[in-house]
Amino acid sequence: MLFSLLLYVLFGQITVRKLRKNPETMQELGLEFASGWDILNVAQALATPRKIHKLLENGQLAFLHANSELISKHTNRFDKALAILFFWTFMGSALCMISLIALDKIGMVNS
Repeated sequence: MLFSLLLYVLFGQITVRKLRKNPETMQELGLEFASGWDILNVAQALATPRKIHKLLENGQLAFLHANSELISKHTNRFDKALAILFFWTFMGSALCMISLIALDKIGMVNS
């Protein structure tokens, strides 16, 4: 989790900062529920398979998600690799944390 949080800061400073400054991509980063949520939106757009993200972008909640085509056009290979590394380590650590909480609640994990 600590490693994924470090990647979160790096990805936000390196990639998302550049996209926020670009007038073409500024409004295409998805809805920001809280400060920094657009970092997760951009990482998801670059890290998930294109078909899955297209389904999300064409649904009723499309305004929540970043425009993957436009973002992909304005990022390089390093940005995409950093997004993949950040997004999947973050999701993996979150899934592990939720699993441990659930196992603790049912009594499978000894404290």
